[in-house]
Formats: sequence, C-alpha cells, structure tokens
Amino acid sequence: MTTNQFDIFLATAPSLEATLCAEVRGKGFKIPKPVPGGVVIRGGWPEVWRANLWLRGAGRVLARIDAFHVTHLAQLDARSRRIPWAEVMRADVPFRVEAACASSRIYHSGAAAQRVATAIREELGAPEAEEGGILVRVRIEDDYCTISVDTSGEPLHKRGYKQAVNAAPMRETMAALFLQQCGYDGREPVLDPMCGSGTFVIEAAEIAARLNPGRGRHFAFEQLATFDAEAWEKMRAVRREVPTTAGCHGSDRDAGAIAMSLANAERAGVAEGTVFRHCAISDVVPPGDVPGLVIVNAPYGNRLGDSADLLPLYQALGGVLTRRFAGWRVGLITTEQRLARATGLNFLPTSAPVPHGGQRVTLYRTDALSG
Repeated sequence: MTTNQFDIFLATAPSLEATLCAEVRGKGFKIPKPVPGGVVIRGGWPEVWRANLWLRGAGRVLARIDAFHVTHLAQLDARSRRIPWAEVMRADVPFRVEAACASSRIYHSGAAAQRVATAIREELGAPEAEEGGILVRVRIEDDYCTISVDTSGEPLHKRGYKQAVNAAPMRETMAALFLQQCGYDGREPVLDPMCGSGTFVIEAAEIAARLNPGRGRHFAFEQLATFDAEAWEKMRAVRREVPTTAGCHGSDRDAGAIAMSLANAERAGVAEGTVFRHCAISDVVPPGDVPGLVIVNAPYGNRLGDSADLLPLYQALGGVLTRRFAGWRVGLITTEQRLARATGLNFLPTSAPVPHGGQRVTLYRTDALSG
C-alpha cells in the first residue's frame, strides 16, 4: 500500500448493507457503496480509525492493501512478496492469515493462506501466530484476490461494557441498525419490554447522548506500523456528548435480566439516561406522555422455546401495545410471520431476513399506533 487512499471494507450482516450505508453516509464518510456483506468507502488510515470509533452498525473494518488477478499458487506467492508489508505491519507483532476461495482456479484456502503467510514471515520477519495477532484476510473469488488487514481485532459489537448477557443476546451492531431502520435518532423515548441484558436500551441511550460506540475499547490498528498514537488520542478526545433525560426504558419479567441491564448500563456510562423495571408484559405501560418507539427482540421458536407455545405471548404483547401505546411506533424482531401476526398489529412491508444466531430474523415495523 503505497498511496494515502485505499478501499476500506465495512462488514455487516447480509441484508443490512443498505442500512449501514445510510449510517456511513450520515457520519460524513465519502462515497459509500453497498456491496454484498458490507459497505466500501475510500480513505486513508484516519478514516479507518474513525470508522472503528464512530460506526455503530459495522462489525469489522478491513483495510484492503492489495488486489489482483491470480490463477495459481506460484503467482499468489510472487504477488504477496511484492506487497510492502513493512509499510502496514510491524515486525514485532504476530500475525495470522485466513483465506477463502470461491469459483477460482485456486480452490484450496489452506494452501492460499500458507503462501501469503510465508511471504509475510519471510519478507517482513514477523512471527506467525495460531491465534490472536494481526489478522490478514485473503479472499479469492472468480480468480480475483483481495488481501486485507483486519483493523478492528475483536468484533465491533463488543463495545466493552457488556460483561453480563442473557440467553440468545442480540449483537449491538445489529441492534443499532434495527433502531436506525425504525427511524430512531435519539430524540424520542424508547421502550424495550423484553430487554434481556439491555442491548436495545443501552444502544438507544448512547445514540441519544451522542457517544462514540468504540470509546471504551482497543483496536487492532493500534498494533500496526501506520498507527499514530498522538493523532489517535486527539481523535478520541473529540466528544459531542449531550445531556439526556431518562428517555430509554427497559423492562423484563426476569429479575436477573434487570440486574444485568443495570450493570451493563452503568459500565457503558448511560445509567442516568436509562430506566429498567422488573415487570411482566401485562404490567407494561408507557413511560411518559410523549410517544416514541417500542422495540423488542421477542423469544422465537428453536431458540428459547417452540414457536407454537409462544403465540399467547405475542398475543398478549400485541394487546398491551394496542390498548396502551397509542401514538407509539413498534419494531418487532422475530423469525416467523405467524408470530408477528399473532400480535394483531398492522405491519409495514418487511425487508429481507437477517442471519442471527443460526436463524433468520425479520424486523416488523408499524406506523404510529392508533388510539
């Protein structure tokens, strides 16, 4: 990588590319382009740092350091040795290589990874690691090879605050994109009546407070040769926090879930902007006079119970929302249309399902509920 500008790939779950692209555009990144599995932007290392620090919906940030046509392993070996690895990586930091091949004459991903790893080890002098270290990703598709460095390290949904989780938690990155799809921008109340470990509520509170999602963690790019610690600290020091009222609410019938949510909100620094209440669905009421958004990742079949047994729960949820939440919008995440329909709510057209926890979930949205 000899130029100051290069492609940066922002990964997300399939079917959420357009939503992530809207976030990327809204954060001021130039010419974002949705592609299968994510969004591509053009920029330099400051853009890589900002993407890791700012973006809520991206799962990883990959810096593409080279791309070329390749048809056999000897060619891959030669091209890998021409990459100026010392401009990007450090000789004293371990690395590992992962490869994926599809519809290409190079079809053995293990052999491809080995060729690139050998080139890095011999040209740069860095030690190879079985686990951890800087991850170099090699993708060969239709005889076209893209080599990238994972600048994030741990997946970006690991914000650094969620030490306690309940069963089948939703990733923070996905929760943030679902909130965005529901039109949430931090200026209205939010309620999750089945909050679990508090993911939706805490994400909403961070959005309302204009907190950077990556503020409390470290990233792999801090171990690269391109890292400028002084410039990074200046970037991290810029804060646009705004005072918030307790506009983000969660409730759950499980007292343990409420305890987890309270602890996670405290660690995230949004305890003052969140309220959690121990109660059943039948006792859920609007948290104030101003309508907002109800968002819920309800239990679904093959995850926390058989779907047929869950129909009464969805019916009860729909009844409570219909009777008590006039003027509120609803976002419901579930796996089956019949569960969503059991609520009796009038849903808008849906987007494509999203992979989650080995299943495919769909966001069902409503307009403001009538009284």
